[in-house]
Amino acid sequence: MAQEMAMLHDISHCSACRACMVACKQWHDLPADMSTPFEGQYQSHKDLTPSTLNLIKMKERVDPNGKFHWDFLKFQCMHCGDPACAKGCPEQAIDQLESGAVVINPDKCVGCGYCVANCPFGVPKINTETHKSTKCDLCFDRIQEGMAPACAKTCTADALTFGTKDEIDALAQKRLAVIKEDHPNATIYNPAGVGGIHMIYILPEKPSTYDLPETPKTPDSIDLWKDVVRPLGKIAGAGALVGVLGMAAVKGLAGNKKGDE
Repeated sequence: MAQEMAMLHDISHCSACRACMVACKQWHDLPADMSTPFEGQYQSHKDLTPSTLNLIKMKERVDPNGKFHWDFLKFQCMHCGDPACAKGCPEQAIDQLESGAVVINPDKCVGCGYCVANCPFGVPKINTETHKSTKCDLCFDRIQEGMAPACAKTCTADALTFGTKDEIDALAQKRLAVIKEDHPNATIYNPAGVGGIHMIYILPEKPSTYDLPETPKTPDSIDLWKDVVRPLGKIAGAGALVGVLGMAAVKGLAGNKKGDE
């Protein structure tokens, strides 16, 4: 049985070198975003794109004491324990693997955008050329071969650590205790509202400082959609099909009767 895995991003160690972004593109054979506009800042992209699945966000901040800060955040799919994207997908094109990775199956995806609408982090993006949804897959293929995701393997600043869920949970607690000495608001970001995440953060400041939702939650409407609306829709669809076939049969019989006369 595969082990549940997780990644830890220690914000206090990140240097925003963006080696993780390069490694992600290389491993997934993704092209550069040639039309990315210059936004007047050091951040390379304003947001994730269909071909940029992993983004280092860079934010300037001045604290109440007048001290300047660079806030860096590695942003990608959180791989939720209770993934709204997978639960809301009408094509069942998103799988949650035993490792914790939440992975889109491109053969099933039709680009409907339900995952985009329901993700509390705004992660999935639709490729308008292929009509497929895209996002980080936690390098599940590497994990299956006993390797760390490309981004974690490449990080030289000790900001990314990959291991079993238990190992990462323990390491997060250990590092948090050290960081709290200088950052009393430091916290481990692993929101329970989405069933916990497999991309865990140590944040020196509150989540909103890094444009992360404070208390993200898998929408209750997703359960209604999955457990009630979608099954009823299938029943209704089957009923409609039976009705259509029935009408066709009746018309066919009527036509045969006229022919016999």
